[in-house]
Amino acid sequence: MTQSARFTVRPSLVRRIALASIIANVGIVVTGGAVRLTASGLGCPTWPRCTDESYVSTAEMGIHGVIEFGNRLLSFAVGFVALAALIAVLLHRPRRRSLVLLALAVLVGIVVQAVIGGITVHTDLHPMIVGIHFVGSMALLVLTYALWRRIGESDGPKVRTVPGPMYALVWITTAVSAAVIVIGTLVTGSGPHAGDADAQRNGLDPETISQVHADLVFLLIGLTVALWLALKAVGAPPGAVRAAAMLLVVELAQGVLGFVQYLTDLPVLLVGLHMLGACLVWLATLAVLWSTRERPPVGPVTAPPAGPGDPAARADRELAPAG
Repeated sequence: MTQSARFTVRPSLVRRIALASIIANVGIVVTGGAVRLTASGLGCPTWPRCTDESYVSTAEMGIHGVIEFGNRLLSFAVGFVALAALIAVLLHRPRRRSLVLLALAVLVGIVVQAVIGGITVHTDLHPMIVGIHFVGSMALLVLTYALWRRIGESDGPKVRTVPGPMYALVWITTAVSAAVIVIGTLVTGSGPHAGDADAQRNGLDPETISQVHADLVFLLIGLTVALWLALKAVGAPPGAVRAAAMLLVVELAQGVLGFVQYLTDLPVLLVGLHMLGACLVWLATLAVLWSTRERPPVGPVTAPPAGPGDPAARADRELAPAG
């Protein structure tokens, strides 16, 4: 047995580590929200040290220091999972350049996010920097989700499994979902949960920006309903129809949660759940995007690709790798 074969990592293990990376990145968003919602954003008043004299929180800093320092420690855990994913794809045989680049991008992204987190501290939790930090987490979810899905795919070119106009609708839905997240950060920047009693707000009128956010949510739900019905009408792959239905369910739950938190003056528990919901909506959106295309194995083409409603195409998809 060769040395490389002895340390080969199975695809199933690589996929589980990639899934753990997704979960870890969602978790750091939730715990980061807890830091802000408990007004612990400046519990460690500097970065990378917790204080000018100590890398760790001290007893004098109280519970806020413990919460902020605890979140910083969790960042190391997220980085460790990303490093494990990179090592796993390096040991996987055959080694795939696409997976290595994705895993490396995740690890670099986590380092960049840590630096942005430090900038938020040095700018006294400026709402625009905090918003960029949150959007950066959504970008990391794209990378971790892509890594998880690509493990079950070949490195062949992407092929649509739905008609062109339907694929365009998927991308429009994805763009609106991203816009909902970005505007949501502006809503947060105008609201009361700043992370510290002295942190500034972005100056936007909370009611106006919340209405813009709600309008985009209604647009997103409408697009998702249209997408779900259209996918069913054209006989799209069952996985795509299920992904669209799941996105709609998650959006409705998130929408109800958003309205309840707004009408009840933003209780911290509901705001925290809403942040979790934002991650789930984004992941469900990515699932729809991935479910409407596939990567057939690289090889000679002996026949033109079948349409999405063709029974042969459905059979091929059922035999394709998971993901």
